[in-house]
Parts: sequence; C-alpha cells; structure tokens
Amino acid sequence: MRSRLSWLYRLCGWLAALSLLATLLIIVLNILGRQFGFYLRGADSYAGYSIAAAAFLALAATLKNGDHIRVTLILQRLTGKGRRIMELWCLAAGALLSGYFSFFSWKMVWFSYVFHDISQGHDATPLWIPQIAMALGISALAIAFADDLIAALRDGSEEKTENRASASFVE
Repeated sequence: MRSRLSWLYRLCGWLAALSLLATLLIIVLNILGRQFGFYLRGADSYAGYSIAAAAFLALAATLKNGDHIRVTLILQRLTGKGRRIMELWCLAAGALLSGYFSFFSWKMVWFSYVFHDISQGHDATPLWIPQIAMALGISALAIAFADDLIAALRDGSEEKTENRASASFVE
C-alpha cells in the first residue's frame, strides 16, 4: 500500500510539472503568435487551466515532501503530549477539510458534465475537463492528509511526532 501511495504522490507531482511546462509552451506560442501574426484561440484560458492544474496537482506531493508552509507559531511552543494532540488535530482537520473540498470538487465536475457547462472565453471548452485536474489534486491531498494522520496515530510516541513536525515544517 505504501508504494502505491508514494506512486500516487509522485504521479501528481509529475503531472503538476507537466502542467507548468504546458503553461510555458502556451505562453511562448501566444507570444510567437503576436510576433508572426497568427492567433491561438483560447490560449489565455488554456494557460489559466494549466496553472490551476499545476497548483492543485502539486498539493499532495508538496505535503508528503514537507514543502508545505505551515505556521508553527503555536506548535513550536508546545511539547510532549500537548504538541502531539495539536499535531493530530491539525492532521485531522486537514484530512476532513480536504475530503470535504474533494467531494464537492467531484460534484462540480459531474454537474459541469451533465449540464454541458462551457467556458465563457473564445475556446468554449467543456469545463468538466479542466476541473478534473482540480478534483484529482484535492483528492490526492485528502489521501495524503489521511495517510499522515494514520501514520501519526500508528506512531504513538511523542518524540516521533516532534521529529516529524520539525522535519516537515518550514519555520
């Protein structure tokens, strides 16, 4: 199971990187289009979709790599059992909130598909297509939070919680 979850987080990270690369290519093509007199219909919209996809798809990978910026103003002042309880509370809150957001993201994708919702720009893209990246990314984040919460509950020791917290937090 651990290898599958690690694969999921890496896949999301790679998809985020590809989305950033797609953004770069779209912008370069748009610039070239202005220089050489051709127009790419919807290029601005597609660049926006790619940026949004990169942001959401990178969430799980950055959480698992300890690259999320987390405010440790309270956590750094706590020690022992108090710190462990706060860490567990934060992980549970993150898992619940991202799970809630994930559920409604997939609901939004479904409604966009059912009602044939299209973008208002020149591209007239069916919105469920770019929305899938957001729903996938936030779902992977919910899984990553749940994974961290289960690992923290399984650890049971306060020392491991403090080490994990200090290793994965940017202070």
